[in-house]
Amino acid sequence: MALHVPKAPGFASMLKEGARAYSGLEEAVYRNINACKEFANSVRSAYGPNGMNKMIINHIEKQFVTSDAGTIMRELDVEHPAAKLMIEASQMQEAEAGDGTNFVVVFCGALLEEAEELLRLGVTSSDITEGYEKALQKTLDILPTLSCHEIKDYRSLVPVRNAIRATVMSKQLGNEDFLADLIAKACISIMPEKTTFNVDNIRVCKILGSGLQMSEVIPGMVFKRFVEGEVTSATKAKIALYSCPVDIIQTETKGTVLIKSADELKTFSQGEENLLEAQIKAIVDTGATVIVAGAKFGDMALHYMNKYGLMAVRLNSKFDLRRLSKAVGGTVLPRLTPPSTEELGYCDNVYLHELGDTSVTIFKSEGTESRIATVVIRGSTDNYMDDIERVIDDGVNTFKGLTRDGRFLPGAGAVEIELAQQLAEYADTLPGLEQYAVRKFAKALEYFPKALAENSGVNATEVVHQLYLAHKQGKKTEGFDIESEQPATIDVTTKNIFDLYTTKYWGLKYAVGAACTILKVDEIIMAKRAGGPKPRAGGPGSDDES
Repeated sequence: MALHVPKAPGFASMLKEGARAYSGLEEAVYRNINACKEFANSVRSAYGPNGMNKMIINHIEKQFVTSDAGTIMRELDVEHPAAKLMIEASQMQEAEAGDGTNFVVVFCGALLEEAEELLRLGVTSSDITEGYEKALQKTLDILPTLSCHEIKDYRSLVPVRNAIRATVMSKQLGNEDFLADLIAKACISIMPEKTTFNVDNIRVCKILGSGLQMSEVIPGMVFKRFVEGEVTSATKAKIALYSCPVDIIQTETKGTVLIKSADELKTFSQGEENLLEAQIKAIVDTGATVIVAGAKFGDMALHYMNKYGLMAVRLNSKFDLRRLSKAVGGTVLPRLTPPSTEELGYCDNVYLHELGDTSVTIFKSEGTESRIATVVIRGSTDNYMDDIERVIDDGVNTFKGLTRDGRFLPGAGAVEIELAQQLAEYADTLPGLEQYAVRKFAKALEYFPKALAENSGVNATEVVHQLYLAHKQGKKTEGFDIESEQPATIDVTTKNIFDLYTTKYWGLKYAVGAACTILKVDEIIMAKRAGGPKPRAGGPGSDDES
């Protein structure tokens, strides 16, 4: 008879064998805070223009070298439940504002680090979360008053370029002017008159070779594909788009053809060829000069297309086909039928071009109104070009944000120090225990100028002192001077270092929301077997083995 070991009394006795429960400050709260602190500290060193890169090899052995927090978190498979909450808040920031993912994680980690001190002093979690929520409300009230720059005309190149510059600088210091100019040109060229700006309309094509300075914006679409037939260019092209193969049509149902003589076989093959030629001829008669298909071109079809001077382009992705149909104003047809005038797309120039040793097919719109623009990135390595693509993505999202709300806040840690100073004064007016939490909230905001200074190799404490001194004198736009070798401040409006208002607004909201959620957790119950996943029946270590 097997020995029966009784379970310990209490909550654990109600759970299945192998389940684990952690409760109380030491086991649950401090563990969660430490996990989040560790994670925040690892991405904090990647914050700002002088932030360090992280080298990540993900689960499928793909290598990433980047300082973009969004990519770092997406590729890391973080298991800790509290750290996951922080990552989810950061992903919400990415979805809402498209930038500021690092801000959310660093700030959330800072709030939890400061909360740990209060918890050890005996302040309860509910008092801390209440104080944090009050501080957040006050911060969101102060934030609109700190706006130092606003863009009303977002079709004007120079103001847009200056606004995007800081976003680009945080990832690519030294190339910010060139890249901001590229992004601003691309975004303004496709800005619609009536509808809202769509981020997906800015495409990126990465071509290995040359250098970043050879990158350019092309109004239209660029595909890394060779043309199928002999015709390699068409001007003022009318485009027929098909999602089916351009080949001899197969019948829907299976059938048997009984051929009794060589003549019948000859006429049968001839009939198929004549039918295909008639179809290609019918497409040519509509005025089409380019055929784009989402599937293969048959050899016989290509023969007739070359005969009638049609250009053939094959796209493997159905999404690319949809985007192209939108760019040229055509309709994708599911069968090989002659398109009507309304279904034909139009493009000023379709041509094959060689960049480095890569052949690309370009659909270029020469007019002022282009629906899609492509940024062609040149670079020496794939990793480098991936990083440039992420910068462009952040810049385009910043442009989208400013089309909704054109207000900007001073960057380089200026807005955080101003908020910290005003919150410290607000804390003095509060009577309850939440005043300590509000002070800690203000202290957590100091982490940003500190991170900028530390990553630049400058004394962080000295920088924060100088910023406070400048803000006490009423200089609300004084931020950390990243180019100075000594701790120094600078008026950020003279250098065009701005942070988008909406990015900061949502970043603060999501970070505080995540921090408060984590602080409210007082028990972790893991209702699963200890020692990894449950083994399969009959597998090694299973109960079926005798």
